[in-house]
Amino acid sequence: MNGPIRVAIADDHALFRQGVRAMFSTVDGIELVAEAEDGDEAIRIAVTTSPDVLLLDVRMPRRSGVDAIRAIRARAPQVRVVMLTMVDADEALTSALRDGAIGYVLKGADPDELVRVVHAAARGEVLFGASIAPRATALLRPAAGPWHPPLPELREREREVLDLLAAGHGTTEIAGRLHVSVKTVRNVLAGIPGRLGVATRDEAIALAREAGLGRAG
Repeated sequence: MNGPIRVAIADDHALFRQGVRAMFSTVDGIELVAEAEDGDEAIRIAVTTSPDVLLLDVRMPRRSGVDAIRAIRARAPQVRVVMLTMVDADEALTSALRDGAIGYVLKGADPDELVRVVHAAARGEVLFGASIAPRATALLRPAAGPWHPPLPELREREREVLDLLAAGHGTTEIAGRLHVSVKTVRNVLAGIPGRLGVATRDEAIALAREAGLGRAG
């Protein structure tokens, strides 16, 4: 990689972001290029600044990191996502790995450990913090083969819109979250039932929830 590793961080605790910013300022080869305080902002900075690595907090207001990662992977697939958490919960870890996280580290980890994870992520290597690595390896083992998104017959934008719809959001709110027009959302929604082989939007929502969608905050 030419030049420093460009890193962004999304975390709702300003003091933690400040600590990470100060730490990276002393590390050669890493540059902090953007910050966000919730999941929606995390998606925006992933798309607009295209960092090499995004440090993404698992739990944030408005939209959690676990929910935001799916939109980030769909809209900025080149960004390598490393999840940050205070608690090493299996459910959050499993969800993040399934949705495309390339690293996972506790916030209380040694700074050198965080730097190692960032360097590995920038190289496209999967690396987890020392306290998480054994369980992460166990969770990854049964998931052999390539990752396939839920409802693969849908396009990425259709899946993203249906995910928010199944979570109870209306067309205007979906448009705002995805930074598109209401007309675009309506056009996308109109084609989803046919792609899924169902007759109504309610049936499409039911399929989405059965497939694990509809958890977006």
